[in-house]
Amino acid sequence: MSTKKLFILLKVGQKLNEGKTKQIFELVDQPGLVLVQSKDQITAGNAVRKDQMEGKAAIANKTTSSVFKLLQESGVKTAFVKQQSDTAFIAAHCEMIPIEWVCRRVATGSFLKRNPGVKEGYRFSPLKMEMFFKDDANNDPQWSEEQILAANFDLAGLAIGKCEVDIMSRSTVAIFEILERAWATMDCTLVDMKIEFGVNVKTQEIVLADVIDNDSWRLWPSGDRSQQKTITPEAMQMVKRNFEWVAERVQHLHESQTNGRVVVLMGSTSDMAHCEKIKKACSLYGVPCILRVTSAHKGPDETLRIKAEYEGDGVPTVFVAVAGRSNGLGPVMSGNTAYPVINCPPLTPDWGAQDVWSSLRMPSGLGCSTVLSPDAAAQFAAQIFGLSNHLVWCKLRASMLNTWVSLKLADKKLQACSI
Repeated sequence: MSTKKLFILLKVGQKLNEGKTKQIFELVDQPGLVLVQSKDQITAGNAVRKDQMEGKAAIANKTTSSVFKLLQESGVKTAFVKQQSDTAFIAAHCEMIPIEWVCRRVATGSFLKRNPGVKEGYRFSPLKMEMFFKDDANNDPQWSEEQILAANFDLAGLAIGKCEVDIMSRSTVAIFEILERAWATMDCTLVDMKIEFGVNVKTQEIVLADVIDNDSWRLWPSGDRSQQKTITPEAMQMVKRNFEWVAERVQHLHESQTNGRVVVLMGSTSDMAHCEKIKKACSLYGVPCILRVTSAHKGPDETLRIKAEYEGDGVPTVFVAVAGRSNGLGPVMSGNTAYPVINCPPLTPDWGAQDVWSSLRMPSGLGCSTVLSPDAAAQFAAQIFGLSNHLVWCKLRASMLNTWVSLKLADKKLQACSI
């Protein structure tokens, strides 16, 4: 679709902003949303060197859309709404915070120039965080947290204080780790990355904004610096091939290399409500969950037949045993399968304190764990799958971030009320 037809179809209004590689337009009939239109321009050295590369806008838009979809599906809050065309996407209207957040796993590039004596390839564990104030005229100077706080930024009605800086810092690390884990499935090392945040003008919420494309990171295929997929302005065709290489592979980050499932075995349908909570929680992590009814006490042969049914198709499985009173289901399963088994007994107010011991006190040679909360049982199963499934791991990592942010905001609100 041509840019002109796209603008007519969407009722594109005035240009709100223009950067080195994109333009931002208001959407007249969709208040609170904007159109982000990529350009074919490539730059280096804070726009000191500029050039046109035919097709770059489509490549950059394809990359950004894929990355933001992965992050959103994981649970990270972003401004991205949807890809609208080959060269444009729709996003929430944000007032941008003029700070670039840079996260580094490996020491290279400008970091080495600013930190002489550090050897190239030095690995940061934990990740190295740096902030840069967006100011082309002064070559984007590095800022400290104290400088950001002293700037007293106020965007879309939100004052950027210590709480907001902490949220952006913690979010940057989580976003890097999610993309690092995803790129690892393509045998690529995510060396470093820069991102930006904005304040949603409708919700006053800090979200990941701007774009994440080949200008935003350094990638080393197979960990080999010589194969780096980033800008090298000396050779335009090589640059374009590198961009296309990333755009093609970034779409595969949504694909899981392994699958898995949770099979919940309940001793009675009276435990159905408890099991449905486990199934619902599993869905939050993208893990399929199957409910079955069987009793190890009353029908051990059927219990073992069901076990064999799920062992026989080769799909990685975590069994969750839901049995109240005397739990024989979990121990019998654990003693007869090499797959993980989690006890999640539905405890009752009258005998729960006594019943739980049948899940906790196991005979020797049994490795089943006991988790009392249905949500926690699902999370534990997801953590097992997350060891080999990056999509599940990404959801777990984003969930950790969102829990941390909610606690941070709750504390900020409480402190405001106490003053």
